[in-house]
Amino acid sequence: MDKSAAAYWKATLSLIRNVLIVWFLVSLFAGILIAPMLNNISLGGYPLGFWFAQQGAIYVFIACIFYYAKKMGEIDREFDVHEE
Repeated sequence: MDKSAAAYWKATLSLIRNVLIVWFLVSLFAGILIAPMLNNISLGGYPLGFWFAQQGAIYVFIACIFYYAKKMGEIDREFDVHEE
């Protein structure tokens, strides 16, 4: 594997790692660990902890998908492996 391919793979794995870390932290902390504290706040008549566990985390996950697609496109263009 040449240096360009190794750098591309390293950048790709770094992006995947970062997106998975955000996904994990939102799932674990907002949806489970700090949900009891968030339940003291209401959003639309529902406790915020419940909202994050049921709705908010999904919005964050969708944002992660769009972020991943955008950044992956940038990485592809940087290493000249993009599709036209």
